[in-house]
Amino acid sequence: MAFQGWQHPYVNIFKHVRVEDWKKSAKVGDVSSYTDKTLKCPVFRIKGPVPANSYILVPKNTNHSLGLTGRYFYLLFRPTPGKYFMVHLDVTAEEGQVIRISFSNMFKEFKSTATWLQFPFLCGAAKDSVYECTSRTAKHGMVGRAPSSVRWTCLMMDLQFTLSVYLNRHYSHLKSIKLCANMVVKNMFTSDLLLDPGVSFSEAKQMGLASSRGTGPMPREMSFPVPKGGSWSDRYDHIRFPSEGTKLPFDSIQKENPKPGSRSASNQINPVREESHCVNLSKPVQDRVSLSHQITIPKSLLKNQAEVPGSPEFGVFSSNQKDQLWHNDGQLQDSAHSSLHHVTSRRVTDDGGIHVYVHPEEELSTQGEESEEEVAFNPVPHPVSLPSSKESKLQRLLRDPILRLSRIIGFGGATFKHALWTKSGDAVVYPCHAIIVSMKIFSNKQRFFIGHTDKISALAFNGNTTLLASAQTGNNGVVRIWNYIKGDCLTMLRIHAHSLSCLSFSYGGGILCGVGKDGHNKTMVVVWNTMNVNGGEEVTVLAKAHTDVDINTMKIAFFDDTRLVSCGRENIRLWRVRNGTLRFCPVNLGEYHSVDFTDVAFEELNSSDKYYDDRTLFASSRSGHIFEIDYSRVAIKNVRRLLPAQQQHGERREKWTFNTGPGIAINSISVSSSFCATGSEDGFLRLWPLDFSAVILEAEHEGPVSKVLVSFDGLQVLAATSSGNLGFLDVSSRGYNTLMRSHTDTVLGFSVDGIRRHLTTASSDGTVRIWSMDSLHQLYDFVSEDMPCCVAFHPHEQTFSCGFSSGIIRVFDVSSAKLLAEHKPYRGEVIGLAFSSNGEFMYSADSEGSLAIYNASEEDHNVIRVTCNVVARGTERAPDALAVSSDSCCLAFVGPSEYIVTIADARSLDELLHIDVSILNVESSQLDSALKVCFSPTWTEHLLIATSANKILWLSTKTGRLLREVSKVHKQGCSSLAVSEDGQYLLTAGHNAVKVWDYHMQHHINSQMFIGHSQPIRMVSFTPDQLGVISVGDAIFLWDFLANPIESLTDSSSPLKVSHISAPKADSEVHLSNGMPRQTAPLPSSQLQLHHSTTDQAAHRGLGSLSFNEDSPANPTVPVHAVSPDPTSDPRSSVSFLKVTDLENSSPLNAQHMNQNKPVRPDCYRHFIPRLKTSSLDQSAATPQPGEEGMKLKAVIGYNGNGRGNMVWSPDQGLFAYSCGCVVVVEYLHTGSQRHLRGHSQEISCLALSNDARTLASAASDGNNSRSLILIWDIQNVKCCSTISYHKGAVQSLAFSRDDLLFLSIGDFSDPGLALWSSTNFQLLSSISVCGSIHDAAFSPSASSQMACVGSQGVYFCLIHSRGPNVDLKVQKVTAPAEVGDVELTALCYHMDSVLFTSTNKGHVCAWDVKTLSCFMIWEAAKGDIGVLLCRGNRLLTGSDTHWLRLWEVDAVQSSKSKGNVCSVDGGTKVVVEQEMKLDGTVVSAAFDNSLEMGIIGTTAGTLWYINWSDNSSIRLVSGHRTKVNDVVFSFDESHFVTCSEDGSVRVWSTSSYELVVQFQVLHQACSCVCWSPSSKDSACVAAGYSDGTVRIFRLASTEMEMKLHPHQVAVSAIQYSSNGHMILSAGENGLVAVSSQLNGATLRVIRDHKGATVSTIQCVNEQCKKFGLEGSELWLAASADRRVSVWAADWSKEKCDLLDWLSFPAPARSAGDTLPPSLAAFCPADHSLVVYSGYGAEKELTFYSLVSKQIIKKIALPHWATCMSLSSKKQLLAVGSKERVLKLIQSSSGRFQDFLLHSDSLQTCHFSPSGALLLSVAHNEVLLWEVQGL
Repeated sequence: MAFQGWQHPYVNIFKHVRVEDWKKSAKVGDVSSYTDKTLKCPVFRIKGPVPANSYILVPKNTNHSLGLTGRYFYLLFRPTPGKYFMVHLDVTAEEGQVIRISFSNMFKEFKSTATWLQFPFLCGAAKDSVYECTSRTAKHGMVGRAPSSVRWTCLMMDLQFTLSVYLNRHYSHLKSIKLCANMVVKNMFTSDLLLDPGVSFSEAKQMGLASSRGTGPMPREMSFPVPKGGSWSDRYDHIRFPSEGTKLPFDSIQKENPKPGSRSASNQINPVREESHCVNLSKPVQDRVSLSHQITIPKSLLKNQAEVPGSPEFGVFSSNQKDQLWHNDGQLQDSAHSSLHHVTSRRVTDDGGIHVYVHPEEELSTQGEESEEEVAFNPVPHPVSLPSSKESKLQRLLRDPILRLSRIIGFGGATFKHALWTKSGDAVVYPCHAIIVSMKIFSNKQRFFIGHTDKISALAFNGNTTLLASAQTGNNGVVRIWNYIKGDCLTMLRIHAHSLSCLSFSYGGGILCGVGKDGHNKTMVVVWNTMNVNGGEEVTVLAKAHTDVDINTMKIAFFDDTRLVSCGRENIRLWRVRNGTLRFCPVNLGEYHSVDFTDVAFEELNSSDKYYDDRTLFASSRSGHIFEIDYSRVAIKNVRRLLPAQQQHGERREKWTFNTGPGIAINSISVSSSFCATGSEDGFLRLWPLDFSAVILEAEHEGPVSKVLVSFDGLQVLAATSSGNLGFLDVSSRGYNTLMRSHTDTVLGFSVDGIRRHLTTASSDGTVRIWSMDSLHQLYDFVSEDMPCCVAFHPHEQTFSCGFSSGIIRVFDVSSAKLLAEHKPYRGEVIGLAFSSNGEFMYSADSEGSLAIYNASEEDHNVIRVTCNVVARGTERAPDALAVSSDSCCLAFVGPSEYIVTIADARSLDELLHIDVSILNVESSQLDSALKVCFSPTWTEHLLIATSANKILWLSTKTGRLLREVSKVHKQGCSSLAVSEDGQYLLTAGHNAVKVWDYHMQHHINSQMFIGHSQPIRMVSFTPDQLGVISVGDAIFLWDFLANPIESLTDSSSPLKVSHISAPKADSEVHLSNGMPRQTAPLPSSQLQLHHSTTDQAAHRGLGSLSFNEDSPANPTVPVHAVSPDPTSDPRSSVSFLKVTDLENSSPLNAQHMNQNKPVRPDCYRHFIPRLKTSSLDQSAATPQPGEEGMKLKAVIGYNGNGRGNMVWSPDQGLFAYSCGCVVVVEYLHTGSQRHLRGHSQEISCLALSNDARTLASAASDGNNSRSLILIWDIQNVKCCSTISYHKGAVQSLAFSRDDLLFLSIGDFSDPGLALWSSTNFQLLSSISVCGSIHDAAFSPSASSQMACVGSQGVYFCLIHSRGPNVDLKVQKVTAPAEVGDVELTALCYHMDSVLFTSTNKGHVCAWDVKTLSCFMIWEAAKGDIGVLLCRGNRLLTGSDTHWLRLWEVDAVQSSKSKGNVCSVDGGTKVVVEQEMKLDGTVVSAAFDNSLEMGIIGTTAGTLWYINWSDNSSIRLVSGHRTKVNDVVFSFDESHFVTCSEDGSVRVWSTSSYELVVQFQVLHQACSCVCWSPSSKDSACVAAGYSDGTVRIFRLASTEMEMKLHPHQVAVSAIQYSSNGHMILSAGENGLVAVSSQLNGATLRVIRDHKGATVSTIQCVNEQCKKFGLEGSELWLAASADRRVSVWAADWSKEKCDLLDWLSFPAPARSAGDTLPPSLAAFCPADHSLVVYSGYGAEKELTFYSLVSKQIIKKIALPHWATCMSLSSKKQLLAVGSKERVLKLIQSSSGRFQDFLLHSDSLQTCHFSPSGALLLSVAHNEVLLWEVQGL
């Protein structure tokens, strides 16, 4: 935004818009002006019976913006007595979103959506009036109409605070204001100053209030008049929001209740922070009486103290006299001392520091109040020095924020039953206490959803995982709905229920269901309408029900949003929402009526293969039973039971079976289309076939499996255990990955090994665990029957000590897994454990008051001395009750009483000093006790003490003198504190919050606060490298400490010289945060055994079991063995290895098949990812020789929007090429003719065209994990002239140099690197490999020796040096500018050689100086990921995933570079958007002329657009389907053909021009089949069947839908017009065939013969049926998935339809999990008495059946199962497609055939034209048109 200095110090809004002219403002309704008697000035009165009908609007044009950036909004108004009023403020956030903030006395409660905040306004009243007394007694105002004695009010609203806290957004500016009736308003203004209306200018001057300090009095033109001797507060009301006064149970705007001793606003919410105060005491602290007198200030003197301008500065110490204050000169000491009684402390509020914002709500009483604390730095009577004027400027603690939550070690909290897969399967979402964590499964990168104030008890995703719902525990049920992609909370729902235990989203996200307990502890079920939650609309309750039955799980059916199913103790119920009520039907359990059910799951079928009546419901139980329930009959179909294995043959476990006997409790069940997964109480995850005949795979865990969930693709199974473990099983590789281990109870303490970057924690769950701070993996697990209390790592050795509740101290050697020592010097619980910094001594303290010192230099750690009754008794100071100074000289602790702090000699434990903290606050009515002690590492003579009065005291370790004091540090007591090694920062923990402080308290705002823990924090500390902070309590939080960013030791732009061909990859190293490489921490490679020494035996006696486990950080994938383990081994000795029993194949797994280092896909759409295919290419296909083809490819319909840069255009040559599947289409725009380049067998990723338009390069991966294939094409001769095979993965980008001498290829993220080739012979010249992904590359347009690449690691500037035949690349890598954050650089282009433009995945464009390799300008060009950049002259084109195409004027960039501007976002020079255009999808390819006037754009929607900026027009050149094409049919006259797709579109194409003629779109439904009517061309219609069971008829002449039929309740699978066109025959996936009238849409007949099997084919032909012995003029057939074909004779005019024949084809039993081919049938065009069939059977073949002779007369063998089939009307030709991507043309009489391999996926449909001259074939979204010539 432009410079806003004109808005300082304030903006008078009415004056700014000249409101009286009503040109820039608007008045509507009854708005008038008059002179108010109280204010004695003109005011505006707004009145009307309906507030919304009378108002003042500023500005007048809603498209304009006020652009007022002031943080505080002030409104001077008076509500009309007895009336309602309303105010709307439209505020713009930095993200660009407009948010409305409304307040009114009409609102009864606070409401919040993503775009609207509504606050109740509680009107004040005259002082001592009845209304005021009533409201004060009620402790909240009176909601409703304004009272009769309502007064003029000055309302101040902090807009920045409001947006930050309530919506977690950053305030930008005030857009508009709407003042609605009924009110009187004087004025309104904005300012960045916190102004006090009750302070005059003279009073402000005396108090030292000034705008330079962020405060001041109200401007005169805005102030209310006050008579002489009068009080402002007696006449007017001052309301501040946020307020420090009493609040209603919900958020509201109201006047503060008066408090005793309340002060003016300038003192209460003054943003000016006092400097810290230091104290100099003249007597030793041991002389308590003398000290008490010296620090006492008589209360009589405090009453009449005056403020001194400029706060005194404390905390600056002399290097010679650290206990004395540093004074400016001697005279000042005397003068200051003589006027000491005039100096007073000023209490100020530290509200600048909450950086993990949550929504204010009732549960925030412990967390949210932290932001309203008062922090007072209290002085003592002693001379002080006054600060200079420079020091009085407003200062904050920098950086802001100073902490950033990086990672969390933890899972669960309230429950271990909830973990979710994302749709893509690359991330899991799970709760960790009050935070939701989304973690990438391969990189372990975490993302957080923060907002809950209590532990999360339930999670749910919608079907496409874009919406996430979460519920929290507590008495008041709270449900939040999140936008998962953006991480924003869309809305928050409150229900009057507690113990929310279950949530379920409907597949489409329109319905949300929750289960909890009401106030009477009855089960309550609530169903919400969340249809438009993304649009900011309010979520409403659809239905609610109360029931006495127990519900463990409740789920919404994925096939019907109104149907639900629940299970619990002794019940399974089917529910339905109808007319706002919830109705249920219980399942008759019979003899199983007492079973406790745990989980339910629906049978999973692709594309709703069955109607819900035929679906099976699976339910698991604690008794081990698995129930199969018939959904339609609401009855049990089958019951099986999981039994323990029978121990036979040396205790070797036999196969699992279902039978009678004691069962194993099954906690969770998940069903996919091919198998069922169960998680049971015995710790096993098991995979079963759907008939539960035998276990396919099983994996054993450490604890009971509480949750199992199959991923959307069915390839991975997520498993969670009640022991806090989370992992997944890869079904194909049988590998198990542990994602997260966690403590199951409170984490009591921790210690860090800075050398090896290990973290050890002690927990109430009885375990001590060691973690890798780099990978978060658990390395070791120490289990004990005795609860560990505190831990400490040795500062140098790889050992740590642990104190237990029994008083035992144990010392362990981590590297050898050996117990070094065990001591029990006392009886109480160990509350403190510490090592001296030199590692010479170890100290411990217990709850009974004993203190011990050990010799840590010896392995036995012998006790040197034990002292009793020296430490304060109790456990509240654990785990860090001891503090050792950094010089290892002093030991500090609280004791012998809680009021005394003792400093002892660290070598002998001799007491050096006692400090009584109880006498330091003589005004307090309670004695102050010490809680925690801490030494400053730098200021060795400083001891910090946290007290019970919420203070931190700085005392001298030499004299005990009080040096500084900070009060009200936290709302509750400080539980831990630590000081950074440089002595600049102080870290404190109080209740659930962490605070970072400036150690010297030299700023006005000295702290920042961070929340996220749901339980009190037990311990907090800096990491040894000072780059992080660790806090523990409910979980382990790892924060990035951003105060001291460490610069890399190596220059980010240092050159990397790469030799000829490829440079070897450097060995991977793990780096410490200080930049030095370190070796990977030694991990046990096999089962660890304890040394059987005397010490080890003691360990076994003390520890119930001592086990170690490791999660290798270098290889998180652990092989899952398919063999049974040794039964004699310790069950905990190899707990990181899970056991899988493969009953079908007992051979052990080969480790080489594991995905040990699976690359991670970069976070940008610019990177090409091949579409997932399940088909495989038939390498033995018999393709015809050139010139002998029986058919030729005529046209390719569509464009592959999944490619990247897969379209090229030469405007000079008129050449236009693009890819579709594995074919390159070369099209000449002036003729419209197509030529096809065929040579690839896989999906083409990218294209490149030489500058002379003679050579074209295309790239595609070759499948089977082999190297990609790059083909070089001679365009003129249409032939492949060269092939390149180099990159192991897909090819990301291709480019020719400007002189066409060089050719560049870029590998994708699986094999990142670039290869440089000679364009003459395409020999490799040079190549390099990089560590991060490369997304795009470009040659310099003029300098042939320059090129650049961009990717995950930044920009690579490359110089090409040619020395004869050798070519060297000199590469310089420069990381992305810090101003854009952690981003991927996605695309690039050159601008006039010296400037390089790059884009990011967060919407920024960066301009780089190519000569200096530095970024000098950044601007935000889009709100999303930019993937396309083109620059011509002074114009820049950007295309992004927001669908926007923008043209920028960048002429000013060169001038900005010449000025040498410092890189900044939107800094200095501005670029201008010339034009913009929104397309139908994400922009993936672009080609323009030299002026960027016209060009072609490709989008992910499968469309190629012609763009002309001169007239701002766009023309669709090529159109295709984005999703799978389900059917394609020719019209009867062959002039058109129609396609239908999964996206619900029906498209009609011209057969001659291949252009799209018309498109019919049905939203949210899939179109599964389509057919043409046999009517004439003018009356031609298309009938289409949809997934919702409807049939729609479209008329082409009118391009409108003519009729909609609903003959089916399930998806329509086949459709056909009768031969005369009067009837429509349609079949559903449930096998029912409906006959409907084309005239009125009525269903005349339903044929149920195929019920239960999906009908795949319907065909109707004209044929007299008399020769078959039946009446009728039409034959039709239906083929179903159960291999049955019915043939019917029909005469629809006579309503006759008789079964002619019933064909049933036998087949062998299929293997579990096999996907069967469809059943296909068709009449032979030449002889309708012959039926051709293909389907699953004993052989792969085509079968010819005669309806006359009733027998099979011929068979044609096939090499593959047929997936589609079509018969031609001429030359007895058949076309057969297969899953092996082969389209086979067969001559049925001779058996001659030809294979055609032009599809990149399995064929799903093919159709001949009626004449047989043309053929259409479809694979996924690839539509090919063939011209048939014959064999």
